[in-house]
Amino acid sequence: MAAGFNWLELHAAHGYLFNEFLSPLTNHRTDKYGGSFENRSRLLLDTARAVRKVWLDHLPLTVRISAIDWMPSSWQIEDSIALAKLLKAEGVDLMDCSSGGLVPDAKIEVKPGYQVPFAGKIRHRANIATAAVGFITEAKQADEIIRDGQADVVLLARQFLADAYWPAHAAKALGRKITPPKQYLRAW
Repeated sequence: MAAGFNWLELHAAHGYLFNEFLSPLTNHRTDKYGGSFENRSRLLLDTARAVRKVWLDHLPLTVRISAIDWMPSSWQIEDSIALAKLLKAEGVDLMDCSSGGLVPDAKIEVKPGYQVPFAGKIRHRANIATAAVGFITEAKQADEIIRDGQADVVLLARQFLADAYWPAHAAKALGRKITPPKQYLRAW
């Protein structure tokens, strides 16, 4: 808050620390942070609770998760739905729904929008706002995800690396007129 940020996301995906605690693939602890779903979720829930106490109520607190590990006998969508319900009760506003990234031998079925169904399931079954990510490259695709109620937000990363002007190109593709920043007016 002191730095002026107005969105805070706890990263609990892609093999980062929280993800390592959540997944039975990597969490082999025998203390209160290992074993059961409740125990493996404890660190993230405790952290979300502590952050929400100091993060202003009107500012969004989000959590990025790997909705599934893409491995047998591991973290699955049902775990993510249960976790989202618990996080919502702790004041989390949105679940950023990615997947995988924990182990190198996961067989990820990559195709356009391959992670969108995770956002839809979590959104509808946990009754929490979600963000869809993963191989969303076209404006019409992103627009349909929102219009169809599969997610509340579409987040892009690699697509902005490929096309820094994606928002302008998307607006044009969707027949929307946007106002460029003043600095761009002479070149627009």
